[in-house]
Parts: sequence; C-alpha cells; structure tokens
Amino acid sequence: MNAASPQAPGAAADRIAVVIPSYRVTRHILEVIAGIGPEVARIYVVDDKCPDRSGDFVRANCGDPRVTVLEHAVNQGVGGAVMTGYRAAIADGAGVIVKIDGDGQMDGSLLPTFVAPILAGEADYTKGNRFFDLERIGSMPPMRLFGNAMLSLMTKLSSGYWDLFDPTNGYTAIHADAARYLPFDKISKRYFFESDMLFRLNTLGAVVVDVPMDAVYGDEVSNLKVSKVVTEFLAKNVRNFFKRLFYNYYLRNMSLASLELPLGVLLTAFGTVYGVSHWISSARSAVETPAGTVMVAALPVIMGVQLILAFLAYDIASVPRRPLHKRTLFRRRGND
Repeated sequence: MNAASPQAPGAAADRIAVVIPSYRVTRHILEVIAGIGPEVARIYVVDDKCPDRSGDFVRANCGDPRVTVLEHAVNQGVGGAVMTGYRAAIADGAGVIVKIDGDGQMDGSLLPTFVAPILAGEADYTKGNRFFDLERIGSMPPMRLFGNAMLSLMTKLSSGYWDLFDPTNGYTAIHADAARYLPFDKISKRYFFESDMLFRLNTLGAVVVDVPMDAVYGDEVSNLKVSKVVTEFLAKNVRNFFKRLFYNYYLRNMSLASLELPLGVLLTAFGTVYGVSHWISSARSAVETPAGTVMVAALPVIMGVQLILAFLAYDIASVPRRPLHKRTLFRRRGND
C-alpha cells in the first residue's frame, strides 16, 4: 500500500477524496489518475482481485503521492470496491468522496462540478446524467440507451427519486456525513450497486442531484447485459420498491398516502375481478350485462385509479429536499 500525504487543500469538511474501483482497467487507469486535479487530497485505487494485478501496476507506474492502493483478497464487484474506498476515505477524514471508474469513460475535469452542490450545502449525493443533452446521446450504443431508459423508469419507482435519470451512471460524489449512515454490508456489491445506492439514500432522506455530462465510449467493453436488466434488475427494483413503501409510509411515518395506495389497489382489483367475472358469465350465457352490474364494476376501478394517482402525486412531491448532512451537522453541534 502506498501511504499518501494527509495534507488537504482546505478545511476537513472540504477535503475531497476519490475512489477508483480497479478491475481490468490497466490500459486506462494511469490516465484517469493523471486527469484528477489538485483539489483532490487522496485517491484510493481499489484492486478488486483484478486478474491483471492492477494494484501492483499502479504501485509500479504511478508516482502520485496522493494515491493509496487497497486490495481485495476476493472479488467483490464494483459495489464492494466502492464501499472499501468509502470506509478508507471516511477513516482518513474526507469531507466529500467522489467515485470515478478506471476505464477512462469519465472526465476528471468534471469533478469540481460534481462536488460543488455538496460543498454548497445543496445536496448529499450527486450523480452523472448522460441523457441531459439530447443532441449528444446519439453517440450512445442503442442497446445501452434502451437498457438505461428502462432502468431509469424502474429506479424512479424503487428509489423514490422521480427527478433523476441514468441510474447506472457510476460518476458520483457523496458527503462523508451521508456516507456514514449507509449500511455498507447490505448494499448490492455488483451490477445493481448504483440503483441500490439510490434506494438506500432515499430511506435516509438524502438529497440527490443529477449532474449533466456527456456520454464517452472508447474501446472498453461493457459488462452490463440486457438480460440482467430484464431479470436481476427488475426483481431487485421491485423488492426495493416494496421495502421503500414499508420504510417510508408505515415504519417511519404515516400519512394519508399510507391509506391511499392499499385502498386504491384493493378497489381497482375488486372492480377488475368483479367486472371480468360478470363479463365472462354474460358472454357464456349470451345475456347482456345489466347496467347496474357495469357500474358496480366501473366505480371501484375509477375510484381506485384516482387513489393510486393521488399516492403517486404525494410520492413525487416527497422527494427529499433538505440535505441530510446539514441535519446531522446540527445534531453533532448540539451535542458538543
């Protein structure tokens, strides 16, 4: 491990650290490190049991004194590597932790843009959005474009961050005071990591902001497969959706929306089942369905849909707006 200097360009709260998960990125990682500006105090390269021994490669070829190489004895996936970097950065007193991939897709010069909303007290977590500039997304491979669009829709539902897009974007920054509250051992360690992070942050009430960035694709090979979007990602997003509902609307808080959703689902289901069953019965007997029966089926469906829409409107309006790290700072000062 290379010991990096703990000197920082600013106060501890402004000290910026960068975490770079390293797995088969030896062709790009030195260039990625070189592109990180002087505003960064520490750089953690996490060798995730890389078959190319990227940790040793960085030690042998990188002279940047800010770099610390961390190694996993067993491959844990990108999520596991990032959590290892988070722990090290928090222990070393970082104020903001930025995660950049080592494959050269992410422009290091954008780092101040990702950090600025956090340092200004406007956000706890920032993430890239490659869909902001509609004129530039044409460079994105069609299959990847489709996969990200589907994932964005699913993640809006499961995470509760309705104003975000591009959930698999790995260019992120987080305030250390928000990162401390994350359940490091429970966060998904592999492909679902970024989406699971958003779900966890919402249950904490953290403010998340999208940062526009361009899509850059070179000779790297994507490990994100469409089959995972349809199967693993769908199943895990559905799981997180129900967990978020339970945490936010029943365990930690109760509101009118806590009644609107279950009542809306029950009324819609009752009206649908009642109407379909009587329609089948009428079709088999060749007898016209009475108007009263139609109304008994239609009215619960109409009311149920209205209640579900009311819940969605409440959920969309409930996106966290007050940064978590400001609240925790106030509590800490109150205990001093």
